[in-house]
Amino acid sequence: MGNDTILEAQHINKYFREPVLFHVLKDIHFKINNGEFVSVMGKSGCGKSTLLYILSTMDTDYEGNLFFMGKKITGKPHEELARIRNQHIGFVFQFHYLLSEFTVLENVMLPAKKLGMKSLDEIKHDAIEKLRLLHIEDQAHKLASQISGGQKQRVAIARALINDPAIIMGDEPTGNLDSHNSDNVLRIFRDLVLEKKLSLLVVTHDHDFADQTDRIIEMGDGRILKD
Repeated sequence: MGNDTILEAQHINKYFREPVLFHVLKDIHFKINNGEFVSVMGKSGCGKSTLLYILSTMDTDYEGNLFFMGKKITGKPHEELARIRNQHIGFVFQFHYLLSEFTVLENVMLPAKKLGMKSLDEIKHDAIEKLRLLHIEDQAHKLASQISGGQKQRVAIARALINDPAIIMGDEPTGNLDSHNSDNVLRIFRDLVLEKKLSLLVVTHDHDFADQTDRIIEMGDGRILKD
C-alpha cells in the first residue's frame, strides 16, 4: 500500500445471517488515493451502503482486510475505530441529521467537542471558518430548523469538515436536493478535492453527479462490475 493510498479494501466479503444466510458483498477489492473523488453506483440492494458502513469502520462484521492511512484497521478495538472515525472520516448523508434545537454553529462544533483535542474557542473559530468556506457563515446563529434544505446540507458538510478529516464519505448526499442544490454540493466537493486535497467516496444514484467525479466504481449483485 503506497503513501498516496488513503483507503484500501482487500477481498472484503460480507454475509447477512438472518433470516437466511445471504452473501451480500463478494470479494470487494479496490483502493482510493489521496485527493481522489470516487463515486460508487449500482442498483438498490447491490450492497453500496453496506460497503460504505464497512469502509467507514461502523460495521466490523466482515471477512477480508481494510487499510486506512497505511495501517490495517481490521480487528482493531471499537474504541480505537471510533477515534479514527471521529478524527479522520467526515460523513455526509442523504438526510443532514442536524439537531434542530441547536444553532448552525453548535451543530458544526459537535464532532470537534466530542473529539476533545481543541479548546472551545479554537473549535468555535474553526467552525466559523468551515461555514465561511461553504458561504453560509451568515446563518451561524440561526437554529438549524430555520434554514432551507440546501443550506442544511451545506451545514452538514461543514460539520463533516470540522476535524479536518482525511476522507469524506457520503451516502446519497444529493438524494434529497433539487438540481440547483445538487450542483452546489458537487461544486463544493470538487473544490475540497482541489484546494484541500481531500479524498471523497460518495455512494450515489445520480449519474450526472457521478460523471463529474474522478472515478466511478460500479457495483452489481454484491460485486464490483467496473472500476
